[in-house]
Amino acid sequence: MSEERSKISLRSGPKRKARPTISAPRQISEPIPDNDVPVPRSTGGRPGPGDPPPPRQRQPPSTSGKTSDLVKRRYSTRFNNLPSDYDPNVPPVPSMPSFNPSRYDQPSSRTRAPPSRDGATPKGAPPVVDPKALRDPRLIPDQYVSNILSEATEDEIRDYETALRKLKNRASADLQQSLYQNRAQFIKISKEAEKLKAEMRSLRNLFKELATNTNALRASSGGNNVSINGEFSTGLSKRDKRSSVADRSALWNAQMQALYKNVEGSQKFLPNSMGRHVVQNAGPWIELDNATYKSRRSMQLFLLNDHLLVASRKKRKTDNPNDTRGPATKLVADRCWPLLDIEVVDMAATSDSYSGRNKLADAIMVRGVGQESFIYRTEKPEDTEKATLILNIRKAVEELRKNLQSELEANNKAKETINYFASRDPGLLQKTELLETLSDIKDMLIEVDGKQQNLRWVEGQMDELDIDIALQKFELAVDRVETMQKLARGLKNNIIAQDFINFKVEERCTKLAGLIIRELIDAHSQPLKAKRNVEWLNRLGFEDSARDAYLKARSDLIQKRSRQCVFQGDLHLYIWQISFVYFSIIRNTVSCFQSCFPQTMMSACVKWAKEEVDAFNVILARQLSSTERNGVVWKQCMDRAKTHAKMLEEVQLDFRDLVGRDVPQGTKSGDPVGLGLT
Repeated sequence: MSEERSKISLRSGPKRKARPTISAPRQISEPIPDNDVPVPRSTGGRPGPGDPPPPRQRQPPSTSGKTSDLVKRRYSTRFNNLPSDYDPNVPPVPSMPSFNPSRYDQPSSRTRAPPSRDGATPKGAPPVVDPKALRDPRLIPDQYVSNILSEATEDEIRDYETALRKLKNRASADLQQSLYQNRAQFIKISKEAEKLKAEMRSLRNLFKELATNTNALRASSGGNNVSINGEFSTGLSKRDKRSSVADRSALWNAQMQALYKNVEGSQKFLPNSMGRHVVQNAGPWIELDNATYKSRRSMQLFLLNDHLLVASRKKRKTDNPNDTRGPATKLVADRCWPLLDIEVVDMAATSDSYSGRNKLADAIMVRGVGQESFIYRTEKPEDTEKATLILNIRKAVEELRKNLQSELEANNKAKETINYFASRDPGLLQKTELLETLSDIKDMLIEVDGKQQNLRWVEGQMDELDIDIALQKFELAVDRVETMQKLARGLKNNIIAQDFINFKVEERCTKLAGLIIRELIDAHSQPLKAKRNVEWLNRLGFEDSARDAYLKARSDLIQKRSRQCVFQGDLHLYIWQISFVYFSIIRNTVSCFQSCFPQTMMSACVKWAKEEVDAFNVILARQLSSTERNGVVWKQCMDRAKTHAKMLEEVQLDFRDLVGRDVPQGTKSGDPVGLGLT
């Protein structure tokens, strides 16, 4: 087998005598013709239906051998046979269908992407307001505007400005609404904090009262005030002492009376006052010399809640030496110091350990306000009265300081209350009598709808009234004013609170009436609005101001309309215009006045109408002064003026006889005018 394969070769066969000549390469665009006959590309070797038969090809020279058979077999293989129904005349790519772009145009969306932070916008797009870019803290306004409006038209700039104004108005409205909400929340929280503060203050007072009662119970049960030399007694039995906590004033009063009775001259140092009582009877002491520590005289110490009393013991003088009915000694008040003005020092801590211990171990030093000091020692060595006295003095001083601090806080609270009300209402500084009572007002309670409220509640109502006035909610504001006025009228037994509420309400009422009067002047030509404003002013008690403001506004309107009438040579036409303006406005004013104001005020309206008719007569007399009296022009003008004056009959006024009446010369302002009015 391998031998057969080795014999098969493309090079086998007869040897070539000469090498073939290789020509230059050519570009082949179609099959190479054979005998100058072109062969179609797509016939697949078959002639077409209308084509002439191709000429018979010349047979290639026959070759023998296995190599030639292999070559024939290779070249006889067909690749990519075309289908039988293939048409060579059909173009290789089909023609494009007709396309109308206008049918597929999409409408341009009005919403565009917001510009970037630097203000750049797509070309051809109108500028759009970007809130995020405006909130950027690093925004440079000039650069931003120049970038975003550099290629904008005048209409686009105007639209951009309108959008900016809308955004500004919306932001202002949101800010105002947020401000009102925050203010309302702040007022609510302030009220809750004030309520909690009052509750804590009352709780602290209850704790103080409990501590005071406990101390009094301990003092009464300790037996410190049982007797002085066996005779000092409160005069109360044990049962009374057990129940004395419920009536401390009676106990303290009995103690002070016993002290005045047993200590001579004590009332000179310690006059009776509310809350003063004896804390401890320290018993007998000995006064020592400051330099030598030698005994000088026998003393007795009494500790009160605010003072330290020192009494000397002296022998009682009696005519009969054998009389033993009374004590042999008596107590005479010698010195007395306020506890906050002295300092009590334990001499045992300051003395040396090897010398003088027996003399100063049980001694105390009392330092007064000045340089003087006094040393007292217990009569019995190692007596417990010393330690008890020092402890009670410290407790009493601490209690006094707490009470003093409480008084200072109370005074500060009173000042805070004064400052609070005065800062909220500077007008209170002019009410000296009311301002002096503000320290007592802070805890004053008033009854509102069955509930007890303090004056801070009144301040809260004033805050809400101020908000209604600022927002021009006149109906709510007027209702609130009437409510507060009714509340003040009900406080007949509380003059201070009544004056305080009236002062607050009157101040707001004046401000509210000023705003309503201004609106009445602006809308005096609209009967419905004028009637509503006048009704509010009547409820507030400003009907006179409403009447004067309304008539003043109507007079100004007459002056304004009459000045718009220009004389152009036709006297009859000019008088016609002036008379029509005057009498039509007078008629409308009287008609609106009758519907808005009570009938008791109609005399003021009639007086005003008479004054306006007199003003018209002045103009009429001045214009007709150059014409002949009872002439044609004069009669025409007078007839036209009286015809227009008939309009006043619609409102039950007849001023025809007053029209055209000569104005007297040199009339004084104080002289009576028509209708007997001045």
